[in-house]
Amino acid sequence: MTFISLFRYFSKLRYFNQWIIFLIDLFLSGCSTLISLGLLSYVLAFNYSIHIFAIALFSSTLCSALSFVCFKSYKGVIRHSAFTEVGRILLVTFLKILLLIPVIAYLATELTFRNILLGTLIDLFLTFFLLTLFRVTLITLYHLVLNISNRDKLLIYGSENRTTALFGASLNDKLMYQVEGYLRFGNKSSLRIGGYKVYSVRDQIEFNSLVNRKNIKAILFTDFQAIKAESERLIRYCEKKKVRMLMLPTIDELREGSKTLHNLPAVRIEDLLGRDEIHINMEEIANSLQGKVVLVTGAAGSIGSELCRQLCHFGLKQLILFDSAETPMHNIRLELEEKFPEVQFVPVMGDIRMIDRVESVFSRFHPQIVFHAAAYKHVPLMEENPCEAIHTNVYGTHNVADMAVKYEVDKFIMISTDKAVNPTNVMGASKRLAEIYVQSLSTAISKGLHPGKTRFITTRFGNVLGSNGSVIPRFREQLAKGGPLTVTHPDIIRYFMTIPEACRLVLEAAFMGKGNEIFVFDMGTPVKIADLARRMIELAGLVPDKDIEIQYTGLRPGEKLYEELLATKENTLPTSNEKIYRAQVREYDFNEINNLMEPLVHLAICVNKIGTVKMMKEIVPEFKSKNSEYEVLDKQQ
Repeated sequence: MTFISLFRYFSKLRYFNQWIIFLIDLFLSGCSTLISLGLLSYVLAFNYSIHIFAIALFSSTLCSALSFVCFKSYKGVIRHSAFTEVGRILLVTFLKILLLIPVIAYLATELTFRNILLGTLIDLFLTFFLLTLFRVTLITLYHLVLNISNRDKLLIYGSENRTTALFGASLNDKLMYQVEGYLRFGNKSSLRIGGYKVYSVRDQIEFNSLVNRKNIKAILFTDFQAIKAESERLIRYCEKKKVRMLMLPTIDELREGSKTLHNLPAVRIEDLLGRDEIHINMEEIANSLQGKVVLVTGAAGSIGSELCRQLCHFGLKQLILFDSAETPMHNIRLELEEKFPEVQFVPVMGDIRMIDRVESVFSRFHPQIVFHAAAYKHVPLMEENPCEAIHTNVYGTHNVADMAVKYEVDKFIMISTDKAVNPTNVMGASKRLAEIYVQSLSTAISKGLHPGKTRFITTRFGNVLGSNGSVIPRFREQLAKGGPLTVTHPDIIRYFMTIPEACRLVLEAAFMGKGNEIFVFDMGTPVKIADLARRMIELAGLVPDKDIEIQYTGLRPGEKLYEELLATKENTLPTSNEKIYRAQVREYDFNEINNLMEPLVHLAICVNKIGTVKMMKEIVPEFKSKNSEYEVLDKQQ
């Protein structure tokens, strides 16, 4: 077996046995004492007896062992040693000498005190040198073997502090890639960080040259901010050069086990579209939820399941998951059991359209807070099935809201949509009707016109990234099949928000809401869907309209090119959170709305499609359909 093969074998070991390191250090320390005594004998031209050398070796071994045990210098993983380890070796050496001087003076009486001081001074420097040299040699050999390994090389871009804090001196040991160094933009420099070289580039040409010269296969971004800052520069360089782009997981993701350092996640389109982290008052939210029984309807859906995940961090007394979808409910149950074994939660199968089933849940668990996320949300499907939209989104909300009042729920938080603002489709109009019902009920309670104590809060936001059936998962499926990617119109735009971001804002709104409010979220900058499709193709290392075609299929019934801007100075008021606004909306009389519910739901149950839509338009006059099947009803009004 060659030396390199042998060292490769040892480099795969997690670490050397600490007692082997202890014995090697002991051997080196003893040798340094013998060499010091030999040098002293040569300088003074005096031949010391074997007895003196034996006493010196015994004393050195004893004092060294005590100092090693005291500072535990043998317990560190040597190949991960940092500069602080040098200080530990220095302290070990000093302690050895401090112990050695009185021991030698007591045992070797023929040595003068002057000779003892001179010998131990030589021993001090020699011991420090040999122990340090041993560690430097091992580290150098370890990195030498890694440099001739077959692992793909990567460069790190972003916060050096974050990588050194997360990895320490063990970058290469924890990644399946070999770290070549750090990447920066600017003039060339000779900087090194943690032993790794810093490479500087100024443009695409220099980046391509560096990638070719060092055979770089991937760029590791250290945080979300680095990705956002370089979305139009370094990301583009990597796309053109077909260099893989990886994302360093957060500490929370590593702790939860959702991501690992050995299998780094690739940069996704969500990372480019996402925004700066939203800061919310987690402590006060936790105080308001701790020890409470919380019910989440639609708990197996995209928003509902993420709400459940976040609620599990707040010390709830009990979490009730309510949904009609069996397989997704089973999946979220398994996930929560694995990630939050200490949380008491109960999955309940049921349909919000079944009033008796809804009441059974409230009578059994008596929830104090309700997050109502259950709804039909897909515009084309609801456009074709308006009766089901009313039955679920309106009548279902009616049932849950009424039971919340009957069983004295403290707060009821309804998840709505931006499509409820000046709706042009059945789905948006049905959600607006649900808003009207819960807000008029809340107003009636606050004015003493209806018995109850429940405070109703509504939250509105736009499309969420990666939700079930949304555009991004659809594009991923189409990419996997080789295309084409289908877009309804070249100019269609949408606002996007990540699911965790939306849920954090829902929790914040729930905490700050006093009742009777509709909160709308700042959705950021709108995104053109055609540009989104092109960017996803480029992230996959392909060329739009060459490797993957983009096809335009035409707007679907009820779909519009531009979503309404939720938060403007004309229709909202600011709140304590700069990302959340309070909508100014028309106030409805509860008795009037409640009296309209029965005939509307009756039309829906009887599957009177045109009659249902016509009555929706009567209650919500701003509902102007983009569906040719229903446009005739606008002319009749």
